[in-house]
Amino acid sequence: MARWDPGAEQRLKQAALELYLEHGYDNVTVTHIAERAGLTRRSYFRYFPDKREVLFGGSERLPPALAEAILAADPDTAPLTAALDALTRVGAQLTEHMDGATQRRAVIDASPELQERERTKTAAITEAIRDALKQRQVNTDTAELVAQLATVASTNAFRRWIEAEGRASFDSCLNAVTNELRATLTET
Repeated sequence: MARWDPGAEQRLKQAALELYLEHGYDNVTVTHIAERAGLTRRSYFRYFPDKREVLFGGSERLPPALAEAILAADPDTAPLTAALDALTRVGAQLTEHMDGATQRRAVIDASPELQERERTKTAAITEAIRDALKQRQVNTDTAELVAQLATVASTNAFRRWIEAEGRASFDSCLNAVTNELRATLTET
């Protein structure tokens, strides 16, 4: 077996997803995943620090990418628009490379531990948006509120995108959620 096996990371992700769906997250070990992927346990840890991260690998790149997109927005762009535009661009790129999103969502929804990891990831996104807005000289209270609203919109759009199973793009889902959010906020 090669020291750095080509395609190993993707095989590990696929094996984990299959096993989690077949046996439940709590009943699967790193050894099971590695064996299903045709690798060793040691090889598994070259790619992922634990069995949760096989589902969340790469998510650490999302907050900095969002912050960069917000900071690159035209200085005259309103805070919520800058955040939502950043989420549209970054989210569209993310969803282009997501295989098995429906199955991944089912695994996460069935596990309190994975739901907590998802909340941690979401909090990091909110924090990145808030901090980027503050760097754009948005006051702290507004930056916090906008970051929370944008994150809620993005989370809802992502769920809709998953449920659409390829029949809708992420940006169309986010646009629909944004329109609903704006309509709700302007109700009298």
